[in-house]
Amino acid sequence: MRYRYTKRIKSNSVAVAGGLLGLVSVLGLLSNAVYPDSSGATPGLSHHSVCSRSAGAKAYCHAQIVTRAKDGKPLATVSYSSGYRPQDLQSAYALPAGTSGSFVWNNQTVAIVDAYDNPNAASDVLAYRKQFNLPLCATSNSTPTVNDLVGCLFSKVNQSGLASPLPSGNTGWGQEIDLDIEMASAVCPDCRILLVEANSNYFSDLGAAVDRAAAMGANTISNSYGGSEFSSETSSTYDGHFHHPGIAITVSSGDSGYGVEYPAASQYVTAVGGTSLARNSNTSRGWSETAWSGAGSGCSAYEPRLGWQPIVGACTHRIVADVSADADPNTGVAVYDSYGSSNGANWYIFGGTSVASPIIASVYALAGNAGGSAPSITYGEYPYSHTANLFDVTSGSNGRCASRRNSANLALCTAISGYDGPTGLGTPNGVSAF
Repeated sequence: MRYRYTKRIKSNSVAVAGGLLGLVSVLGLLSNAVYPDSSGATPGLSHHSVCSRSAGAKAYCHAQIVTRAKDGKPLATVSYSSGYRPQDLQSAYALPAGTSGSFVWNNQTVAIVDAYDNPNAASDVLAYRKQFNLPLCATSNSTPTVNDLVGCLFSKVNQSGLASPLPSGNTGWGQEIDLDIEMASAVCPDCRILLVEANSNYFSDLGAAVDRAAAMGANTISNSYGGSEFSSETSSTYDGHFHHPGIAITVSSGDSGYGVEYPAASQYVTAVGGTSLARNSNTSRGWSETAWSGAGSGCSAYEPRLGWQPIVGACTHRIVADVSADADPNTGVAVYDSYGSSNGANWYIFGGTSVASPIIASVYALAGNAGGSAPSITYGEYPYSHTANLFDVTSGSNGRCASRRNSANLALCTAISGYDGPTGLGTPNGVSAF
């Protein structure tokens, strides 16, 4: 699995490195507010993970940052120039735009669980919301400040539920945090955002943060991280943290192509795969999607089969993913991050299934089925009985999963009509499937 991922990154880098082709790709990206060509993508952008892979009982975040071809440094600008905006995501997935003007809470809270602290999280999400005219908290000030935001639509706590002390800062996870809270803002502008920061990237701390988010009344909880599966993952020590009936818990499937990670494999979550989301004027939707080559998928080695999932090939266990959303860095989203920036160049383009997880968590919140007095959510089951309200993704692959002797496994790594591993049941077409 690592080999395929390394090879893919190198091929992306080669595609843009040197010569006129690389220059045109980067200049085209910088000069357009959204992707310039008819497909919606600028192919061949180089990118890398902002978090290092972790061994043992640790997770790493799934955010992929787009980089410059010439030196591998992040492609950053002082002002917004590129990457999908909230309005683009709302258009692509047929989602409501939310209120305009002052923030009016819709009684839904999207919790974001990440490791370590981003000290600039509140100011960064404020800058993002201002840029894209998302609702802000009513205030007597002509220009809303961070103090106006905190306690109104955004709050940050440690894994014990306290505002202090917060964990130590970490630039990579800090960028993951900004990506997550800004995607929640983009998709559900009228949702409150609860950021729960785990003390570390150990699964035990991240699990405690999930429990804290559930205890604090979150309707949905997004987790954009993962690591290798392990034999004890089904125990209460690990899976127990995700066992919160009635709360929609989403987990990104990973960015290394075909292969399964934990906690996306957990029987108690909605595993979120990834697509390449492109503008397409030849469709009534105005957009098209294919499976992203980096999205994780496959058959879990340990988690039991879920009765609502179809049988695919020889897999007798839980299959990843359930649903999906945009994740390809080549069709990435705009993110404002001042913590990991330099010289005021705070606008970046991000991809990875870290984009997809908070998108789906926020769609669950828009649907209003999670939490409350009569929740309809039983882990990842709900979309399986509402497939008519999803965009089926039918092309693209994330790796090799079938052999001549067992071609029935093909859907574990290749998008087909109906259910498949990389994209699950498909992507949101409104909120009714959630």
